[in-house]
Amino acid sequence: MQRQIDYYFSVQSPWAYIGHAAFRKVVSDYDCRVNHKPVMLVDLFSETGGLPLAKRHPVRQRYRLLELQRWRDKRGLSFHIRPAYWPFNATLADQLVIAIVEAGHDPDPFLRRAFAAVWEEQRNLADPQALVALADGVGLPGRALVERAAASDIAAGYANNRDEAVAADVFGSPVYVLDGEVFWGQDRIELLADALKSQRRPYRPDV
Repeated sequence: MQRQIDYYFSVQSPWAYIGHAAFRKVVSDYDCRVNHKPVMLVDLFSETGGLPLAKRHPVRQRYRLLELQRWRDKRGLSFHIRPAYWPFNATLADQLVIAIVEAGHDPDPFLRRAFAAVWEEQRNLADPQALVALADGVGLPGRALVERAAASDIAAGYANNRDEAVAADVFGSPVYVLDGEVFWGQDRIELLADALKSQRRPYRPDV
């Protein structure tokens, strides 16, 4: 039976970007199905006791910059630590992922382009026209999908993803949930791979 992974993330998350290629390799290696669940991070942080970056202590903000550089090298990437259009309102970009899935398309090509657009090319993904161009560039009907992404029922699905995230003990981005076991952060991808390889029973917090 094909294993399923619930993938909670936001297009504006640097850590989702950094880990995305490695995550997709694990998905391919173990023939997993991915349930893409974009979430509004500010709302998720508020629900689970986290803080948006600007409100974190300067010590934590400085350490984040170190980690970005370390993982940039570790994953063999080349990107801007402080891209010109970040942070940005990721609502439409995240909801576009939902619209892509709803239309029966694989969102992975779009996500790869979108992550690169933010962190490597310094493009503004709060701009609907930028999203149309990115979607068009990977063979999707960009304008129609961006228009669909702004619909109220897509917005409701986006909010529902947040509620599902909280119910699943998810509190950041990216998070990969396998059989109810939460793997938080792109630095847990190797542990996710280990769990898939061993086919062990999921760990639970109520041991």
